[in-house]
Amino acid sequence: MTVESILEKLVAFPVLGGESNLSIIHWIKEYIESHGVETKLVPNEEGTKASLHCRIGPAVDGGVILSGHTDVVPVEGQEWSTDPFVLTDKGDGKLYGRGSCDMKGFLACCLAALPQMIKADLKKPIYFAFSYDEEVGCLAAPELARDINTYYTETPKYAIIGEPSLMEPIVGQKGIYILETYVNGSAGHSSRIKQEISAIHEAMHLILWLEQKMDRLIADKQLDDRFHPPHSSIHIGLVKGGIAANVIADKASFYWDLRTIPKDDISSIVAEFEAFCREREEKNRKIFPGFEIKNVEHHPPVPHLDTKADDDIVGLIKKISGNAKLDTVSYAAEAGQFANEGFNAAICGPGSIEQAHRADEFITIEQLEKGVEMMEKLIGELAAEDFS
Repeated sequence: MTVESILEKLVAFPVLGGESNLSIIHWIKEYIESHGVETKLVPNEEGTKASLHCRIGPAVDGGVILSGHTDVVPVEGQEWSTDPFVLTDKGDGKLYGRGSCDMKGFLACCLAALPQMIKADLKKPIYFAFSYDEEVGCLAAPELARDINTYYTETPKYAIIGEPSLMEPIVGQKGIYILETYVNGSAGHSSRIKQEISAIHEAMHLILWLEQKMDRLIADKQLDDRFHPPHSSIHIGLVKGGIAANVIADKASFYWDLRTIPKDDISSIVAEFEAFCREREEKNRKIFPGFEIKNVEHHPPVPHLDTKADDDIVGLIKKISGNAKLDTVSYAAEAGQFANEGFNAAICGPGSIEQAHRADEFITIEQLEKGVEMMEKLIGELAAEDFS
């Protein structure tokens, strides 16, 4: 199958983050096994979802993992000019469809190159590692990476996460954590604002603390110029509370996300915020004993990636991608999770992140071809006697 025909098949699976991905993962499994390669599924506890990994080549240390996710974001509420789950070629050099860029294009490049990988006399192996639920918090990658480490007798060295980067090597990724904070106050007439505890007013104190914490990090020169912005960011994206202008709100909540540069620690910042929450509880319970603040994890923390410019993986990706410029990103990806399992990791894949998650998502045919070319060059590197 050609890379375009494989991408067409992958796009036709409308598997959203959080939903069962068994339809697409079983198609991929059957495709790989039709070429004589054994696969291993890593299911969730309920058996409704599964990641997949496999090895092509000899069982020796030092191989390369090619990592991607099978889920996509929703299309509801977006104005598409094409059917989002039908790969569409309008004749403008672009292939339209949900996931065409993020990141089924990379998966298609991997699968299209599989026959060539099998035929090559590889001295080091190539591994596929395809996950589920990346789009709702990078949930499956830690277990997938651990399973690769324990399932094979040999140990892979590198991990290339094929997020769309226009084939540029990405060596840094911010850590990410999303929480929802709930405030329980006391309802009453608005004229009694000093006799009651407004959940909205208290939520305002908490939001202001978070903004000031971000400003303190900047003032303390906790900066990393590789990123834009070059500091950890704290953002409040959704606030709820209240029923009327003249009613003191007894309930309020807000979602916030924390994106940290490698030198900042997610858990430390959250612990500081928790301590401030306890201070507010102690003060306000003198007025209303039922006052409470709860912080609920929206999804688990995603660790940062901090690959050094002189790490071996960077030199390899420069060779096979044809790009020497290094970059960093602030979005969530599975690269940091693979790095935490001991793999020398970086991000590099076809397509532009600017096209991801939007209506009329597309990948250019040129980028798809460059992705296949990268696979071919990787095969050449791993077939070389002196590859290390």
